[in-house]
Amino acid sequence: MNEKIKLLVDKDENKAYEFFKELCVKSAESNCLYQYYDDFLELVSNKNFYIKTRGFTLCCMQARWDEEGKMKKSLDSLLSILYDPKPIAVRLALKSLHEVILYRDELKDSIFEAVERIDLSKYKDSMSPLIKKDMDELLKM
Repeated sequence: MNEKIKLLVDKDENKAYEFFKELCVKSAESNCLYQYYDDFLELVSNKNFYIKTRGFTLCCMQARWDEEGKMKKSLDSLLSILYDPKPIAVRLALKSLHEVILYRDELKDSIFEAVERIDLSKYKDSMSPLIKKDMDELLKM
């Protein structure tokens, strides 16, 4: 993993989160972080919830710059977060996928299929309706 990107996994959560916010801004402005897509993807399999969702979000933010088709090749790995036991991870992932739907129309059907397979019954009654709402918002795009 690139030394710069290692800041995303820093033990100091505040420092890591600030760096993540910086990278989100840069990702929206230019393709300068697209070269780190594979590093971001690697974070999606991390056991730490924060690291996993940061990696997922940054992968999704590269969708507009993905002329090489990296996202299509890694879509199954990327979408595994939709079945995470932590409901907040699923909610954050659903929100991040808006970016992918906007810029990668060719991935829309696969994403929608994965979203429709989310098992809401494994989440608490307080979270299920929120996830369902997020799912519906994405599926309307």
